[in-house]
Amino acid sequence: MEITLLTYLIVCPLTFLAGFVDAIAGGGGLISIPAFMFTGMPMHYVIGTNKLSSSLGTTLATYKYARKGYIQWHAALYCTVCAFLGSFTGSHLALLLDQSLFRVIILIILPITAYYVLRGKSFSGDRNPYPEKKTILIAMASALLIGVYDGFYGPGTGTFLLLLLTGAAHMKLTEANGVSKFINLMTNYTALAVFLYSGTVYITLGLVAGAFNIAGNWLGTRAFEKGGVRTVKPIILGVLVIFFIKTIYDIMV
Repeated sequence: MEITLLTYLIVCPLTFLAGFVDAIAGGGGLISIPAFMFTGMPMHYVIGTNKLSSSLGTTLATYKYARKGYIQWHAALYCTVCAFLGSFTGSHLALLLDQSLFRVIILIILPITAYYVLRGKSFSGDRNPYPEKKTILIAMASALLIGVYDGFYGPGTGTFLLLLLTGAAHMKLTEANGVSKFINLMTNYTALAVFLYSGTVYITLGLVAGAFNIAGNWLGTRAFEKGGVRTVKPIILGVLVIFFIKTIYDIMV
């Protein structure tokens, strides 16, 4: 596929928005992956190039959250191993599947994501905390599960991680966001290595889009520090609706 100026004009603004959304509440892939899809590139290149751009933005967000003390390193480091194994497995599965199956999968994923985003208490983190050991074990299981999903496809990974870490592991929202960013960073790097090795990444496009994603993540982390989680929900839901309609259209035509 030829990468034209129009490709950059479509992808770059949306990867900026994806970075902003992802830094606050996860789910940036719900914006960036449709952006790459709209250009008409093959699905495996969509996922691989998106991994490159999103990895750059997530690196910045992780750094900023680490500086703020939001990352529980003890839990995060244990989760890294699980995330690595999950993402490695998932990314290999992705290379074996065709595009039609991806479309069927996202028809299932998107309504589930919308349900969790619409729940008023999804990001509250107001539950009684578990003992540290139990929290870490649940977080590790979450990292393994989401690692497989992220390596396999990826949209909504950060959102799913936030929901599991606050809802299942009973972490505070700030800590859950910090740990989820670190886990997401590890899964992104692992999956990216597989896609680079397979040659399914448009590197120049991914780097340019990554610069826009970095800018979005920078603004998003600032918004999160000021309590801006609620402001991102309408954006995520809007993207879910658009993406869902487009997926149905692609299946029908």
